[in-house]
Amino acid sequence: MDKSNSNLVVVLLVEDNPADQQLTIRAFKKGHVNINLQIANDGVEAMEYLHAEGKYSDRKEYPIPDLILLDINMPRKDGKQVLKEIKTDQNLKIIPVIMLTTSDQEKDIIDSYNLGVNAYISKPVRINDFMDVVNKLENFWFSLNKVPTKNHIM
Repeated sequence: MDKSNSNLVVVLLVEDNPADQQLTIRAFKKGHVNINLQIANDGVEAMEYLHAEGKYSDRKEYPIPDLILLDINMPRKDGKQVLKEIKTDQNLKIIPVIMLTTSDQEKDIIDSYNLGVNAYISKPVRINDFMDVVNKLENFWFSLNKVPTKNHIM
């Protein structure tokens, strides 16, 4: 999606599954909000992005996200580890984080809320259901919900 317009709503998708990445891209393209969807392939990349390290050092190309969609089960650094790092970092903890994952295990849900997740959504298996979830997520987070401005971040 377009990385050049800094006025767009920035969403960081942290997802290791290319099929789920593509499905999320399609779902946001059908939405009503102009989204600058950034993708990190795992938790290590997500933290590099959030700290503007390595290939993510250009904040114009990789802006601070307005929302983070985070999968739990990923290689190198899982979603719970990333969530813990985000919510214990004074510069990042204000960014809303939504677990968007296939796991519906009670332990994962409880652990995520204990770590400070803002919402927990199980990914539907059917494509149309997934598209509907992303549409509802977009409507709530970018139409109804109020979030702090990015002036409070970094």
